[in-house]
Amino acid sequence: MKLSGAEIIVRTLIEQGVTDVFGYPGGQILNVYDALYKHRDEINHILTAHEQGASHAADGYSRATGKVGVCIATSGPGATNLVTGIATAMLDSIPMVAITGNVPCSLIGKDSFQEIDITGVTLPITKHNYFVNDVRELADSIREAFSIAKSGRPGPVLIDVPKDVQIAECEWEAQGASPKIPLPKASEDEIDEAVRLISASKRPYIYIGGGAAGLGLGSEIVALAEKINAYIGCSFMGLSAIPDGCERFLGMQGMHGRYPSSMAQNSADLILGVGVRFNDRATGNLQKFAKGATIIQLDPDFAEINKNVRVALGIVADVEDSFRRIAAKLSPADNPEWRATVDSFKREEARLFAAEEEKAAGRLTPKAVLDIINSHKPKGTVLATDVGQHQMWCAQYATFDRPRRIVSSGGLGTMGFGLGAAIGARVATGDTTVLVTGDGSFGMNLNELATCVSHSIPVIIVIMNNGVLGMVRQWQTLFFGKRYSSTVLTDRRTDFVKLAEAFGAVGMRATTREEFESAFVRAVELNDTVVIDTYIDKDEFVLPMLPPGGSIDDIITEKEVSEDE
Repeated sequence: MKLSGAEIIVRTLIEQGVTDVFGYPGGQILNVYDALYKHRDEINHILTAHEQGASHAADGYSRATGKVGVCIATSGPGATNLVTGIATAMLDSIPMVAITGNVPCSLIGKDSFQEIDITGVTLPITKHNYFVNDVRELADSIREAFSIAKSGRPGPVLIDVPKDVQIAECEWEAQGASPKIPLPKASEDEIDEAVRLISASKRPYIYIGGGAAGLGLGSEIVALAEKINAYIGCSFMGLSAIPDGCERFLGMQGMHGRYPSSMAQNSADLILGVGVRFNDRATGNLQKFAKGATIIQLDPDFAEINKNVRVALGIVADVEDSFRRIAAKLSPADNPEWRATVDSFKREEARLFAAEEEKAAGRLTPKAVLDIINSHKPKGTVLATDVGQHQMWCAQYATFDRPRRIVSSGGLGTMGFGLGAAIGARVATGDTTVLVTGDGSFGMNLNELATCVSHSIPVIIVIMNNGVLGMVRQWQTLFFGKRYSSTVLTDRRTDFVKLAEAFGAVGMRATTREEFESAFVRAVELNDTVVIDTYIDKDEFVLPMLPPGGSIDDIITEKEVSEDE
């Protein structure tokens, strides 16, 4: 059948299994929006308050489901407003397709109104992008984009479509959803070498990242750990891959990792990295990182092998296949001394927790906030975060009962990510979605409250309000002589409860543990957009902490309190 380019875009999205898109209309994308209107019973469009919110929503949609998230924007500022969201998805390997309109082909390169070379702008932050100047190439470009976005190491793809291409017509026939591009399999020699190295170890540690989480390998990783007496740690992106209550799982490691996880990794004689990239926040000082360990890395991206740490064996292949073949060949092993060592790390963490609880003396602390959320959130709850101290407290204290239950910006560390991403996660899953944020991060994109209310998308927003940019202030306290330059927010005088009510949401305030517990329980019952403004002390620290450029030898586990604090 003969269709316009705009109609081809929408029908091809439906063909690819897309049921929800996030976006904001404008002059150079209006033809696509007209087609969306005609197909509104087949594809749901969520109008966000800002294009950045649309890109974060598409990202959150993908993180919570594994599906390709889709966002749409017009040319010029509409397209550039997507950039932060695209970069966020790129650094965390999130499959996403962004579709932008542009001025007609005859006006390209003439500085036309709202013209921007968005493919040039996004070249460094996309896995691939397209400028489609022929309507006959449009459908296949979209199909390729979906295949590229979800294959191998996933990532965002952008498709820029001039207005005249949206208007032009050509023949179109429906096809099936684009398949993933198959990855190569590891050689038998590589698998045997991995088995040999692991079998020779006495203190094995399995280190998992977003790649392992995305593949859903959690239960198999636990089974292998039990088989060979290994312990499991994760990068920030690996959170929620392992179910709660697993005795072998030690939590996140790295700069703000859990004490047992970071210490066990440092004490290991072998590290098996599964879908993880050993970034600087995880390794600290590379000269001292895991210096006694043999490292094996399984990853689909050859560029990640030996990029940050030198490995004894890098297997660039289908990670799922490689892991299963290695696990099948390994024989059971045990080492009581390794178990005793890790148990001592767990006891030290328990001591640190008890000491902090004693210091808190009943105050509403970040751990108390997360403990209450853990106790009262329904099963399957998605926890979204912004970026800052609250994000790391969530990484340390939040519990997850299934994979893909945390939605947070890791690699780029995007403040303002949380609310848009929470919207996307809620739309994708229909499950209770809680955003834990800080007063600094929330202020960046709080306009998306309008999206929650206008589209009846219930999100519970918990603001850890300390009146400062907490993570920056923590660094200023520790490393900059307490010179608090531009990190105090108390002079803003924003009343988040009244703000929530002005948007049409429910606003609550909590200053004690009892008040917060009561407010959170009520928020769950309401099934509405609720903002809980929760007050915590400005000098709460995220600990443990490895200083920037430091190593496990420099770990800070307890805060020294001076008289002037």
